[in-house]
Amino acid sequence: MTHSPSRVATSATTNISLEPNDPHRLAALCGPFDQNLKHLEKRLGVHIRNRGNLFQISGPEQRSKAAGALLSQLYRETQHNDSIEPDQVHLFLQEAGVDQLLAREAAAAEDGAAGEVDLVIRTGRKTIKPRGGNQSRYVEEIRRHDINFGIGPAGTGKTYLAVACAVEALETQRVNRILLVRPAVEAGEKLGFLPGDLAQKIDPYLRPLYDALYEMMGVERVNKYIERNIIEVAPLAYMRGRTLNNAFIILDESQNTTIEQMKMFLTRIGFGSTAVITGDITQIDLPRGQKSGLVHVRDVLRGVEGISFTHFGSRDVVRHPLVQKIVEAYAAFKEPEPAGRGAARAGPATGDDGDGG
Repeated sequence: MTHSPSRVATSATTNISLEPNDPHRLAALCGPFDQNLKHLEKRLGVHIRNRGNLFQISGPEQRSKAAGALLSQLYRETQHNDSIEPDQVHLFLQEAGVDQLLAREAAAAEDGAAGEVDLVIRTGRKTIKPRGGNQSRYVEEIRRHDINFGIGPAGTGKTYLAVACAVEALETQRVNRILLVRPAVEAGEKLGFLPGDLAQKIDPYLRPLYDALYEMMGVERVNKYIERNIIEVAPLAYMRGRTLNNAFIILDESQNTTIEQMKMFLTRIGFGSTAVITGDITQIDLPRGQKSGLVHVRDVLRGVEGISFTHFGSRDVVRHPLVQKIVEAYAAFKEPEPAGRGAARAGPATGDDGDGG
């Protein structure tokens, strides 16, 4: 890649050449109808023109340099991805400011000659690359530790990546089975009114886990593995009394476990097993005054060797850009106290609502 910036008044024009000159990779970078370039233009306030692998970026100097750095970063992604999606562009924009983008680009140029080691998760039907530093650290921690916690808001990829790591571990025969577990507590829902036994009642709430498995392994194979008990999807209550050896276990929505349930789950883990516990402590649905096991375990197990904690924030959200703004708005909003109820509310303030906010 070559840069040749030339200042024009308060603006600058940055010219970059992306190598190698590969039409397929360039098409993936630009996106259908140049949607990725338009997204960069809108977010950074620059103008981008290109002919083949030569790109000209015009706008405020720092922003045009940042756009060039980001284009180079995204072009490297096309080496392992057939397409660059808008959410990937969004994530790179969110993950770092102008200065960080330029610093990352300089570091990548230095490391490029030595060969960059890409962190990817390989499953039967697709290769998954963590998006951003926090997701990469999360995957690295899962591969290095037996017990891992992924804590953060919806849309940060914590559950999806955990499922991907589980599928990879199964397909490389590092484990013999996968267990997907959730507590039987849902926001505003009364499970007793749903038909079937407890497993059937909770099954619809596990649909995101099924969808991830189907995407990575195919519907037919997943259903066959479920029939053979190689993949088991179960409510947390079904874990009591079991010891799980040579398994990859994912406890999703763990903010809705009690302290006793969390301890019970963690003590089920046997030899050769990996556990990933995911949750969002801002969305606790336990009865008021009952402390979340996820909130509690952060203090109990902090610093214990062999256990990792990865915390995600609104900047890690990889869904629609508005989702990040929604998460931040809810985090910043404080509901006004009803008149005359301050003393009444003071007592339970040590419960989950206070801890989880």
